Amino acid sequence: MREEQSAGGVVLLGNAILLLRKYNGDWVLPKGKIEPGESHEEAALREVKEETGVKANIDKYLGEIHYTYKENWDNTKLVHKIVYWYLMNTKCMDTIPQKEEGFVDAKFIHIDKVVNMARYDDEKEIIRVALKEIKKGK
Repeated sequence: MREEQSAGGVVLLGNAILLLRKYNGDWVLPKGKIEPGESHEEAALREVKEETGVKANIDKYLGEIHYTYKENWDNTKLVHKIVYWYLMNTKCMDTIPQKEEGFVDAKFIHIDKVVNMARYDDEKEIIRVALKEIKKGK
C-alpha cells in the first residue's frame, strides 16, 4: 500500500473558521501534499495560501488523521493517507479559492456552524479539537 502525507490548517479569523467549497458542494478544510524537503508546517501554510489565498500563521499542532482511499475509482490499489493539522490564525478575510483544484468558494464560517457544514467526519473531529484549543486560549 502506498503512503501519502499531507498537511492542512484550521484557520481562525475572529470567531470564524475558513472552509472551502468544492464544485460538488462539499465544504472542506484546506490541505494538500507535503513536497519533498518541506516540513509539515511549511506544507500546511503553503497549502492554505495556495487553496484559499489567505496568508496565515501557525498557533498550535492539532494532531493527525489517518485514512485509506482507492487510488483510482476502478482500481483496487489503496493509499494510506496521513494528514497533519495545525490551528492557524489570520487577519485577512479576503479569499481566492483555487479553481484549478475544483474549489468554487472559500468562506469564514462562524464557529457555531462550522462543524455541521464540514463534509467529512475526520475533518469535523479536527475542527472540534481546534474549537477546544480556541476556548482554552480565551
